[in-house]
Amino acid sequence: MVDSTAVHRRLREGVQAVTRIQQVHWELQMDYIGHPYYVSGNAILHALGQHLPHEVHQHLHASHGMFVPGQFGIFPDKHSKNGICPYLGSGLPDVESYDDLFLMRNPTHRWLLDSRPREALNTHDIRTQSGHLALSHETIMGRSEGARKQHQTTKWYINAYLHADDPDALPVDEPVLDSLQFGGKRNYGYGITRLKDTQVVDIDELDYSQLTDGDSFLVEVITPFVLESEYPSAADQDVPWWWNESRHNLRERDEKILEKGELYRLKTVDHGQVVKYEGDRLFETAKNGILRIGTHSKYGFGELRVKPVWSCPRQPQSSEKSNRAAERKN
Repeated sequence: MVDSTAVHRRLREGVQAVTRIQQVHWELQMDYIGHPYYVSGNAILHALGQHLPHEVHQHLHASHGMFVPGQFGIFPDKHSKNGICPYLGSGLPDVESYDDLFLMRNPTHRWLLDSRPREALNTHDIRTQSGHLALSHETIMGRSEGARKQHQTTKWYINAYLHADDPDALPVDEPVLDSLQFGGKRNYGYGITRLKDTQVVDIDELDYSQLTDGDSFLVEVITPFVLESEYPSAADQDVPWWWNESRHNLRERDEKILEKGELYRLKTVDHGQVVKYEGDRLFETAKNGILRIGTHSKYGFGELRVKPVWSCPRQPQSSEKSNRAAERKN
């Protein structure tokens, strides 16, 4: 368990936070009633707060939880691993490089096999529960006549990660992470999860070599970046100076957070957009983007990914070609 006495000792001694994150993979056990794109970091922190002492919980930061289908997949070309992996979406592969971290952080889940109905498999079934629209915890699809099984079931998972401004607050104990509930109607059993997998990653020890050979670089907005907030004392801000884009040319989205029973509205740069990077501290930007930047980053907002761009398309390596051939045969 987390030692709260050690947390306070580290604060008194002025020790800086380490660069570890704790990845968490939950399996949905019951339908989820809530935000249709993700489980917010705010909701994850609220759930953890019911099981952790305040002196530990106050140091935690949580990413948004991305919905992941528990399907077969193939590791992308930029991943440190290669080949097809059965039920890739149902667990946490080892993380060795910067790109490995983002395998399940993009809702398009490009690792899904092209040989299967990937768009259908990556779409939640919607069910009405007590007048509320709910994302189902599993998707059941029929199969063609003559197939060995008449139905195919896809289980759904939530992928998130924690970090802390005190090194002794991590890792969070597995019993604390198990059986958490997210979303609405929790008293009726909705949104309950079970812990499927967790692991700790030190972002300083990752391989960032893929960021060294790009002709230019882009920044992908993984989770909304907060521009304005109704939360007391929260600072409004413009887009970062190292984005080669003005706010007026970006798609915005209204979001909200719930804190102590009060609802606060946010104006954000919508997730899924890409802007050109014009800064001069590439690796610092990449690491800061993992830990998130801007207002309400503690609650999952402001997650960014740096991506290289080449002026001439690169030819796939032989290992990449063999992976694609194996996929077509699958």
